[in-house]
Amino acid sequence: MSRKALILFLALGVIWGVPYLLIRVAIADYHPVIVAFGRAAIGAMVLLPFALRGKGVMAGFRRPGWLILYTLVEISGPWFLIGFAETRVTSSLAGLIIALTPIIAALLGVVLSQERLGTGRLAGLGLGLAGVVALLGFDEQPVELWPALALGLSALGYAIGPIIVVRKLAEAEASAVVVVSLIVAAILYLPFVPAYWPARITLDASLAVIALAVFCTALAFQLLFALIAEVGAARATVIAYLNPAVAVLLGVAVLGEPLSVALLAGFALIVAGSYFATVRTQSAGVATAEETAG
Repeated sequence: MSRKALILFLALGVIWGVPYLLIRVAIADYHPVIVAFGRAAIGAMVLLPFALRGKGVMAGFRRPGWLILYTLVEISGPWFLIGFAETRVTSSLAGLIIALTPIIAALLGVVLSQERLGTGRLAGLGLGLAGVVALLGFDEQPVELWPALALGLSALGYAIGPIIVVRKLAEAEASAVVVVSLIVAAILYLPFVPAYWPARITLDASLAVIALAVFCTALAFQLLFALIAEVGAARATVIAYLNPAVAVLLGVAVLGEPLSVALLAGFALIVAGSYFATVRTQSAGVATAEETAG
């Protein structure tokens, strides 16, 4: 890995480990719908000029049904569900459960391609499951069912999204798909915005939403495209193993969240499970590196 690639890798790994902290800050004053809407709308406005320089923007609209489905499973659904979950669980726990995405993606790849589930991937799935059991069953603070389910559905959505891009939206440029999806996501959130508009605008929450849009969405995707150009799509997915560590460290250091034995065990098991479940099956495609973006 070149020096440039290493810098891009570290920067992107940190940036995509930060959303869980920022979401936690934003939802203290704003409803998850407002947070998700602001992130999508601002992110789209920042990225649109870059996408317009390419030739594939309109191609992103040519299959509207698949584009809407991709937006629902990759952006609209997860961003709201993660925000909802973080009103009830720590940002550290949210980041770790979302880190199951590579494991779910590997399992979906086996199901959809009818490949044989080898020993390595089977071990990875088992480790990931053990990590979830450690997080949900042995943590000092019991986790409610609905937040855990919301995070699990988000991880499933992040796993399905790349499959849709590779199989149904491959004719469009990746940057165009991202921008068009952000626009569609903002439109989908828009009818709900008036009902959840905050009574007052606060500085901390507003800055958190702006940071989510500018750094964790717009800048992150630009860094992702640069990293893929440098090392290829398959190697770029290694950032998935750095994100949860950043999420846990920030949750503990900045928000004062508890660092329990169960959290440490769950982190180790989930990251190891993700590695073994995907090490031989990482496939090409920009969207695969989005799996733990938050």
